[in-house]
Amino acid sequence: MTLTDCPPGGAPLGPPGDSRTPGIPLVSGAVGAPEGTARLFLAASTTLAAHRAAYGDLPTANADSLIDQLRLSSLDGRGGAAFPVWRKLASTREHSGRAKGRRPIVIANGSEGEPLSRKDMTLMTRAPHLVIDGLLLAAAAVGAPDLHLYVSARAADAARLALDERPDARHVTLVTAPDAFVAGEATAVANAIERGVSVPRDHVVHLSESGVRKRPTLVQNVETLAQLALIARFGADWFRSVGTSDEPGTRLVTVTGDVPAPQVLEVAGGTALVHLLAAAGAGPGELRAVLVGGYHGGWVPAEHVGAPFSKDGLRMFGAAPGAGVLMALAASSCGLAASALIADYLAAQTAGQCGPCVNGLPALAGVLRRLAGGAVDAALPAEIARLADLVTGRGSCSHPDGTARFVLSTLTAFADDVDAHLHGRCVVNP
Repeated sequence: MTLTDCPPGGAPLGPPGDSRTPGIPLVSGAVGAPEGTARLFLAASTTLAAHRAAYGDLPTANADSLIDQLRLSSLDGRGGAAFPVWRKLASTREHSGRAKGRRPIVIANGSEGEPLSRKDMTLMTRAPHLVIDGLLLAAAAVGAPDLHLYVSARAADAARLALDERPDARHVTLVTAPDAFVAGEATAVANAIERGVSVPRDHVVHLSESGVRKRPTLVQNVETLAQLALIARFGADWFRSVGTSDEPGTRLVTVTGDVPAPQVLEVAGGTALVHLLAAAGAGPGELRAVLVGGYHGGWVPAEHVGAPFSKDGLRMFGAAPGAGVLMALAASSCGLAASALIADYLAAQTAGQCGPCVNGLPALAGVLRRLAGGAVDAALPAEIARLADLVTGRGSCSHPDGTARFVLSTLTAFADDVDAHLHGRCVVNP
């Protein structure tokens, strides 16, 4: 496990190793494959020269080879949805062949609308050229002439400086994303590029078939593209040499909340939550629970932080790695009060396009707020469950679903708090 301070800072994370792994042939001037989990932050600085010294030149793998290596690697998206990367590339490439006169568009998504996350900003300000490499490789694989780098305002300067160094990236358009929770949703990203408005659109047709200006559109998270660039250089076997069979490779995780030292970590897939918390200076005895996956994630009680940071390991808690976030909640905090604040925030993050967001989420947050505030009404949990069911699967995007999932996770993880509040008490604030 390797780490970098959050916000970015500190010393380089070490030089690359000397081993090589078979896979896509490396071009002349390539360096040895990195060893261990220190992979994404090897460059001694953000310059192109430092990047090439650490990782070598951009590889020249053809589209079939790259997509095959991505399939063998089992790399999934790092933006939250965890969709297999090779499938998105293959689908975009397939539809681009059918779309006469409508060549595809590729967008690197570093908007990072999740308030708890800092991983994409850290990556863009510490290793921007690795992201640009991945963007160029993905575009070449699907035959896209139009490329966009869509990043938060915090990362825009670093992205601009990196693009200015790259003669091979002159056709990349830099777009600054608004600071809004839904701004990073894939269809909102497509709308931002097409219309300048970051609001989601209905998912009637996949972006890979018809996205920006009805052209096949590939949207990939910036960490996903950085990992893609490494796989293109060093191959699927190398990527899978750390992590578990179900969660291969490394991933970036933001550890925040009630911890002494918030961190952005690069960790092997399947690392136990307790180890991630320890890296940020927190022990399970100091916590009530950990919110995993961000505001659309789920709560894991402190007694279960031995669980792995993986889809399978978190499923029983209604959680998933998501955008790579852990938010620790101190033992002295009321889980219902903390969750009510988050639900209020999520209810306010509507794009104003559909009933479940405009009407359903404020109602859901309002009932949770009443429960957290000590309203003695035995019908409140059932009403929360009813409203959560009512908004799920009915929105223009997945924002209502994610919010409902989070609120239901609150009732499960803090069942003792629910019972206490319904009897006019609070577990941590008697």
